[in-house]
Amino acid sequence: MYKMDKGLMAVTLGQEKADLAVVNGRVVNVYSKEIYPGGVAVKGDRIAAVGDVSHCIGPETKVIDAQNNYLLPGFIDGHIHPESTSLSIRQFAEIMLVHGTTCVMADMHEVGVVGGLEAIEAVLDEAKDTPLRIYFVVPSHVPFSPGLETSGGSFNAEIIAKALERPGAVGLSEIVGPYVLQQHQDLIQSMELALAQGKSLQGHLPEFKGSAMQYCMAAGIWTDHESLSTEDALERVRLGCHVMMREGSAARNLVECLKIITEHQVDPTMCSIIADDLHTIDAVDRGHLDDALKTALAQGIDFVTAVQMVSLNAARAFGLDREVGSLTPGRRADINIVSGPEDFNILSVIAGGKLVVEAGNLLERLPVAEHNPILLNTIKLKKPVEPQDLAITVDPKAKKANVKLMRTLDWIPITFGQEAQLAVADGVIQADLDQDILYIAQVERHGKNGNIGKAFMGGFNMKAGAIASTVGHDNHNIIVLGTNHEDMALAVNRLAEIGGGQLAVKDGQVLYEIAYPVLGLLSDLDAWALAEEKKRLNAVIQRELESSIGFPFMFLSFISLAALPEYAITDHGFIDVAKQAVIDPVLSLEY
Repeated sequence: MYKMDKGLMAVTLGQEKADLAVVNGRVVNVYSKEIYPGGVAVKGDRIAAVGDVSHCIGPETKVIDAQNNYLLPGFIDGHIHPESTSLSIRQFAEIMLVHGTTCVMADMHEVGVVGGLEAIEAVLDEAKDTPLRIYFVVPSHVPFSPGLETSGGSFNAEIIAKALERPGAVGLSEIVGPYVLQQHQDLIQSMELALAQGKSLQGHLPEFKGSAMQYCMAAGIWTDHESLSTEDALERVRLGCHVMMREGSAARNLVECLKIITEHQVDPTMCSIIADDLHTIDAVDRGHLDDALKTALAQGIDFVTAVQMVSLNAARAFGLDREVGSLTPGRRADINIVSGPEDFNILSVIAGGKLVVEAGNLLERLPVAEHNPILLNTIKLKKPVEPQDLAITVDPKAKKANVKLMRTLDWIPITFGQEAQLAVADGVIQADLDQDILYIAQVERHGKNGNIGKAFMGGFNMKAGAIASTVGHDNHNIIVLGTNHEDMALAVNRLAEIGGGQLAVKDGQVLYEIAYPVLGLLSDLDAWALAEEKKRLNAVIQRELESSIGFPFMFLSFISLAALPEYAITDHGFIDVAKQAVIDPVLSLEY
């Protein structure tokens, strides 16, 4: 809510002097779509004046010479899961700021899956002292797929009502289309609570079309980030749905979605660019919204429109354009000083009125937080896992088994079903590396029931060993993939010993491991150090296990998502996503 500030107003008139002023810049105005010479004057954490700000400058004003570079609003990501970077929240803030992102609409769903609302609040408390502005988009339900997975935390309408009352809570996130169609009462009640408070409803609507899509719009859903094609994006914007064009690590849909602007001449007002999930290595090597903006420019989007899509448009999607998203009086003083569209780069960043990045470098590092105990020691196996616990067993007399397996695409972790015949030895169905068919399992790690779900997996092309992770959407149990049950069991048990993380095992030896002590999801290393660790782990997997997937853990984390087509693995078993049911991977036996 906007609040009048008389001190700010006095600076606007020059009656008082600015704390900070940027001069000699070229202002990019996202309201008028103009670029013109000028500067920005700042009082505290807000913008006092734009244009000629010489009257706002006094002897104590910190003056930054933009040297004829462009002045842009700080970038806003309208839909991101900070946890996907594997960074604790303060270290996440660092990598965002370096790339010009000064504000995020954060769905802390993954934290909530492990520790509930209390854990989310602990993480948000850690973030208070960072220059990054974090708005909280409340998870719409946990577990994400009720009855099909076990989570540590849970959300219902009562908890969501409490979360929506938090300062900075701006909406309800990841509203799954099929659950809206099925009128899940707890979800519908939560949606009504958010609407009553004027807060945004964020859709999760992959492959929704026609009357199903219109039904969700009629229910009040305002945004969707699951457009995979030009046609998807065009249908959504025609229905008044704000299209969040995804350019992250797990999915890159921006090029196709931008065609609604470049080929169909759609007004871009209802379009923004988001990451959704951003891998640590991508965040360091490619960037964030700065990298996406370069992609938009390369696709023929004009400079100011591209800037709108990572600033004002994102703010409007949440009714926050009076607070953030532009270089105008009264807004939060988030300012990017950048080179031009031909060689676009972030030079300096001001966040909340404070210069935080200069010449591309952080001026101050953020200290590692002293974590609330609720965020630690979250791996709670009922008992150590034995190799036989991970085997799919059948009649010992059988010679072969006809099975249903899931296979991942190699460019996006969406699975499809396939049938195959596998050998049976002593009642255990065998993996077949020649057919690229591996064992996959998920082990419940929240200390609730000890469930183990088992299935078969294709697409990773591993030739030896096992990999395992405590990051698995949207339940974050231990997911393990391997060529043999012995290495798989070792991997699971080792993750329990180190408090969570990701690792690779071969021939009974741990080849490389990275610990995630915070919720089994996050590291306290900074982004640059963690990216190097992940590169080493990925290199080991490609060299020693011969996997063909470049980011195996990013892909693996989505294989346990029971809301993502077409098949998944959870601690409950092998999931047919369309049927929202556990199915038997064994179709028949041959003797």
